[in-house]
Amino acid sequence: MFIRLMLLCCVIASGTAQAMLVQKQRFTLDNFATENGQTIAQVAVGWEAYGRLNADKSNVILITHYFSGSSHAAGKYHADDTAPGYWDAIIGPGKAIDTNKFYVISSDTLVNANAFDKNVITTGPATLNPATGKPYGLSFPVVTIGDFVELQKALLDSLGISKLYAVIGPSMGSFQAIEWAVRYPQQVQRLIPVIGSAYIDTYSAVKLQRWAYPILQDPAWHNGNYYDKGQPLQGLSTALAYITQDALHPDGFNPRYSAISTDNSLHHSITALPQAWQQLLQHAKTRATYQDANHILYLVRASQLWRAGMGDNWQQALSRVKAKTLFLPASGDLLLPPALSQHSAQAMTAAGNAPQYAEIPGSWGHLDGVVGISAVAQQIEAFLN
Repeated sequence: MFIRLMLLCCVIASGTAQAMLVQKQRFTLDNFATENGQTIAQVAVGWEAYGRLNADKSNVILITHYFSGSSHAAGKYHADDTAPGYWDAIIGPGKAIDTNKFYVISSDTLVNANAFDKNVITTGPATLNPATGKPYGLSFPVVTIGDFVELQKALLDSLGISKLYAVIGPSMGSFQAIEWAVRYPQQVQRLIPVIGSAYIDTYSAVKLQRWAYPILQDPAWHNGNYYDKGQPLQGLSTALAYITQDALHPDGFNPRYSAISTDNSLHHSITALPQAWQQLLQHAKTRATYQDANHILYLVRASQLWRAGMGDNWQQALSRVKAKTLFLPASGDLLLPPALSQHSAQAMTAAGNAPQYAEIPGSWGHLDGVVGISAVAQQIEAFLN
């Protein structure tokens, strides 16, 4: 659900030789009250937009990003950037989400994984607490999908935007999109949850704990107080390697990593590491240079706590949704399998708002919802129009 895309995937997803140029902007609040009753001072998140806002501000589409993504959904910051934003294949002039028609906006979440990426603006455990002058660490409050939505609403309110033509997001972004439609049913006209669901079941929540475990067990984590010592790189890299593998289907994973059958060292030493694991870990170590271990833990917890409405009955919460809805799971998704989307769609139907449903084909698994999104571009365009 939740990975920072590998460079290869970004190139595959771009589908364009000349991307839009976009600019990262900053949104700030003097304080922000979380769902658990705590207040965060001086909150800042980044955002960017594509297209033009019309006179009555009725053409806004909000894109909500996945676990280790950011607001960079499309375009490039500079013409010579290696790759455009993750959904550039469907966002832009004449594309499925047509920026000739729509004003498309996306923001970084709180506790964004990419805390040390120069193009990400976020507030989280790695941020300096204005009261102490030191990073928050674990004193930062637990935040939820609902908190992400409320901060996005504050951003839109500051822009005078009170209606959303659509809310669309992949993976953890689908959680945010659904929560928007539950909390603000009169404001959201259309909803497209991609590779996601209206809840996290216990099996999936425990699987996510496997992402947190290597960080928590790394002695260099120091109970979250490592900012003057350096990141717990072993734990963080191992966690990111797990995240990458879990987001891929074997059909997408196996051709891209060394076959175990050719790994002769495994026959001679019990301590030898499979070459495929070493390759996976090396990719993860690269990503670890701009991600933060505590932020990963907070995103894991926000995802584990997810259920529509953030109450005891997510099925009942779905009855508040008024938006026309299109669920788009990936057929080969082993992380958030299509069954979760199907159960969510069934609950919405039972509540009297029958959604549309289609599956994204491909061999990438969960990642098909990002790099394979062009396979359902026609369905998205038809639904929006």
